[in-house]
Amino acid sequence: MQQIYFFNEGRRDMRALLGGKGANLAEMTHLGLPVPQGFTISTVACHDYEKNQNQLSDELRAEIAQALTRLEALTDKKFDSMQTPLLVSVRSGAAISMPGMMDTILNLGLNDQTVLGLAEQTHNERFAWDCYRRLLQMFGNVVYGMPEQTFESVLTSYKRRNGYHNDLDLTAGDLKAIAARFQDLYLESGHGTFPQSPQEQLELAVAAVFTSWQNPRAQVYRELHHIDNTIGTAVNVQAMVFGNSGADSGTGVAFTRDPVTGEKKIFGEFLQNAQGEDVVSGVRTPQGLPAMEKMAPQAYQQFLIAVAKLEKHYRDMQDVEFTLEHGKLYFLQTRNGKRTAKAAVKIAVDQVNEGLIERNAALLRIDPEQVSNLLHPEFAAATLAAHTPLTKGLPASPGAASGKIYFTASSAKAAHEAGEQVILVRQDTSPEDIEGMVVSEAIVTSRGGMTSHAAVVARGMGKCGVVGCENLVVDQEKQQVTINGKVFPAGSELSVDGASGQLYQGHLEATQATQDQNLQILLSWAQEAGQLDVYANADTPNDFVQALNFGAKGIGLTRTEHMFFKTDRLLKMRRLIIAGTALDRVEPLAELQELQTEDFYQLYRLAQGKTVTIRLLDPPLHEFLPHDAKEMARVAAALDMPVAALAKRVAVLHEANPMLGHRGCRLAVTYPDIYEMQVTAIIHAALRLKKEGVPVKPHIMLPLIDTLPELQWLKARLVAKINDLLAAAHTPLHYQIGIMIEMPRACLIADQLAQAADFFSFGTNDLTQLTFGYSRDDIGSFLPTYLDQGILKADPFKTLDVEGVGKLMKMAVDKGRYERRSLPIGVCGELGGDPASIRYFAEIGIDYVSVSPFRVPSAILASAQSALQRNYQASKVAVQAH
Repeated sequence: MQQIYFFNEGRRDMRALLGGKGANLAEMTHLGLPVPQGFTISTVACHDYEKNQNQLSDELRAEIAQALTRLEALTDKKFDSMQTPLLVSVRSGAAISMPGMMDTILNLGLNDQTVLGLAEQTHNERFAWDCYRRLLQMFGNVVYGMPEQTFESVLTSYKRRNGYHNDLDLTAGDLKAIAARFQDLYLESGHGTFPQSPQEQLELAVAAVFTSWQNPRAQVYRELHHIDNTIGTAVNVQAMVFGNSGADSGTGVAFTRDPVTGEKKIFGEFLQNAQGEDVVSGVRTPQGLPAMEKMAPQAYQQFLIAVAKLEKHYRDMQDVEFTLEHGKLYFLQTRNGKRTAKAAVKIAVDQVNEGLIERNAALLRIDPEQVSNLLHPEFAAATLAAHTPLTKGLPASPGAASGKIYFTASSAKAAHEAGEQVILVRQDTSPEDIEGMVVSEAIVTSRGGMTSHAAVVARGMGKCGVVGCENLVVDQEKQQVTINGKVFPAGSELSVDGASGQLYQGHLEATQATQDQNLQILLSWAQEAGQLDVYANADTPNDFVQALNFGAKGIGLTRTEHMFFKTDRLLKMRRLIIAGTALDRVEPLAELQELQTEDFYQLYRLAQGKTVTIRLLDPPLHEFLPHDAKEMARVAAALDMPVAALAKRVAVLHEANPMLGHRGCRLAVTYPDIYEMQVTAIIHAALRLKKEGVPVKPHIMLPLIDTLPELQWLKARLVAKINDLLAAAHTPLHYQIGIMIEMPRACLIADQLAQAADFFSFGTNDLTQLTFGYSRDDIGSFLPTYLDQGILKADPFKTLDVEGVGKLMKMAVDKGRYERRSLPIGVCGELGGDPASIRYFAEIGIDYVSVSPFRVPSAILASAQSALQRNYQASKVAVQAH
């Protein structure tokens, strides 16, 4: 079986086999762009490597040798030659882009002899030894796992000792000495001498790249971005071109549009006399593209024409890596560029308007979870005006964040687990920092540009990010940073403005993001394409206004218990709970009814005829009562009762397992006057608005229903109460009484429940708890281990467990609709906002989802994508059938 493909043998639709990088190198070759010769070792070889206990097979070794012979003929150079040494780069490339997560080795093929040949061939001794020390550094890190800092510390101390400001100040003699010291590090670390055979170097490098697929940082990245662990990586072996070969050479990274704002203009960075890793690693702070235009105007014009061609060909913003070698342009990579959420939406809308893509393509392009990033907070102009910035860097990723600063991934993670808001501050970041970056509110670096590792990863994660803050001096040993002469130790408060790149001392309050016009356009397209309606979980007018602004169709869940936790209301609720008889409950119920009527009136008024589904009281009564002695004494005084009497009532209401105890509809059976008070408030609010000309159709939801007799008993009482109220008002009113499906038993008897329920709404949080037997509050003690060991594929409280919970839901839908064909069915748990879960909900016939206000936009988009993907699959099946 063929395992290696030269660039002229592949195409971009071979991503699964060649990886994204290899497929795109092949495509650029077919487009006629200047691409250095090379070949791709396919993902098939990666799978074989893993099956072969992480060993290269003899067949692959032989195929690599044949490919090298062919590459030597194509380049007119030879491996291990003193006269014309062939040097190659070795880069990973998975089918799905994982920037910065895996490994690269440059200048492979150099050894103690060929470095002399390269120096003689190029008449540039400094260049040759610079290439060699880079190889020694990368090879040691990637192949043998030697810490990058081990090599960097040698460079840093050498520059400091000689008074040098940057790497370019190092002479040929310096680089020779550094290369010798690097080789000593190999011996000191127990890895023996650096391999002098280029063939051995290549085989070790290929094996290391295959192994890197399973390194911890790559695994964390794949988990974060939901990338399949089984796809493997390809390896690209490519003849070297040298951006570090002199003042007329350089390397750069460019985006065909601004990856931060989405503006249609070329955006990029360039480093003169450097190799590509210098730009992406952030070790040197690069210049803009005008520096390239000034240095090589003809090559720059060729570059502009080529990148425009690439964007038109791929119909998306491209992220391009390139090198100039003595003024000649070469392309080393193109891929769809990572971008901020704001840029992603703007680019998609703009490209539809430009006629480059269709609306459906725009909708499918945007990650629904990324849309939420547009809704990140920002600092108000007045707040910023009142504070003086400490310093300013490059605004790598938008947003606003405040927190305590930490300098290592491990300390950031520990602080996050202790409940702190974390700002990760580094000189520059590397893939090893991924776990610290994941838990941080913002990422700040003193070095690097807009395409550095920190910048790219922050944008991809939707994290606030500022890079290239040159006035920051990070001292990792002392765990402190000095900003313009002022020292900030670990744990100091810092505020980061990702929009401007400015840093502020202390904690600044942030306001919610403003509406994005392009997002509104995109969501309007999504609402036309979607089949699931999207409602909001909203308990207050402010929540509802926010949800309506985001496009919610109405309210799918109002949790009335949340309305009682304000201090003044909590006391009234406590007075109700300690009442010993129904007579004693009359007064506190009347007070609460007045408050609830106003609550519901405000929500219905905002709805203007849209559906508002109100769930009646759900949690156990003891949740409203005090528990410790100090609070018990304070509440007893407020209620004007003895502490002992209150303590006795609390003890009576205490339950060993309250989640399965006296709550929801069970509470209403034993205290029917509580639910009667709530429906009275609902009807009074509805009638008041009806008089004002506002249409209201109350949807009343009963929680925790488990049996048909339970539902019938409760519904009969509530209907009787409502009919009495309507008769007294001499006004008809259409209303519905439905149920929340939270119990596995309710799913099993859904056909019975559909006889009495006007609608179903799945409470996926409790349904998941009760199906698994997991407590959502306690799962944190074992869930990480379950995920790490692959026992669970995902957190079932974030993504629906299709095999278990999903089957119960499908059963309930099928049974309910068998009894009542037009039965409305929704989902109001937080899983309603998860894109993967939404796809399944659409498949089983759910009508709507209800999510928290800030998840409304992503749910609208996910609903549209689900419909488009189903339509595509249906049309594909129809074509195959014919």
